[in-house]
Amino acid sequence: MTRLVVFDCDGTLVDGQAAICETMEQAFASAGLVAPDRQQVRRMVGLSLPYALRELAPDANDDERQAVVEAYKIGFRDLRLSGALREPLFEGIGALIEELDAENRLLAVATGKSDRGLHACLDTHGIRHRFVSLQTADRHPSKPHPAMLEAALVDAGVAPGEAVMIGDTSFDMEMAVAAGVRAIGVSWGYHEPQELFDTGASAVADTARQLGDMIRGPA
Repeated sequence: MTRLVVFDCDGTLVDGQAAICETMEQAFASAGLVAPDRQQVRRMVGLSLPYALRELAPDANDDERQAVVEAYKIGFRDLRLSGALREPLFEGIGALIEELDAENRLLAVATGKSDRGLHACLDTHGIRHRFVSLQTADRHPSKPHPAMLEAALVDAGVAPGEAVMIGDTSFDMEMAVAAGVRAIGVSWGYHEPQELFDTGASAVADTARQLGDMIRGPA
């Protein structure tokens, strides 16, 4: 039995695509830099901000990239406090979380979000209490480094072979492989299914119901 199910957040649990892209564009503008294409931004979702900025603004200096990071954090916080931030759960995800919890499976999150951002997101949907471990970029190296996933394993008291990582990006799959954990991709996020298979996914789900069946399958 798979005892621990670890979810990525953006692109896996919730759809924050538009808000992420718009806030990033505003952050670049505030730092006097030209914003990258939105597709580039989407492909960086899941990485910690400083790490993503090295990819999105390779010609900027460290001070300029740090200015974008700070402006993004402030912009996203202001958006959340204003009540204008929408990060809806993907279809069927809320029901799946309830089902897995009822089956006495342990649930966790490993995300490039900050602690504040993740807590606010989960609280909005009334599901934070379902998770035994919340790992964020505030306390760990960026994905695909396995630190977040390894910390979740320790919190839950399970071995890598008893866990599964659910994510929508190659970073999630690579993190799972590095930690010795089974990886399942989802097709509704930021990277293409073939990329997920190429980086370690054992399967890729097209719906939340299909994802549940894959989680319950052989470890």
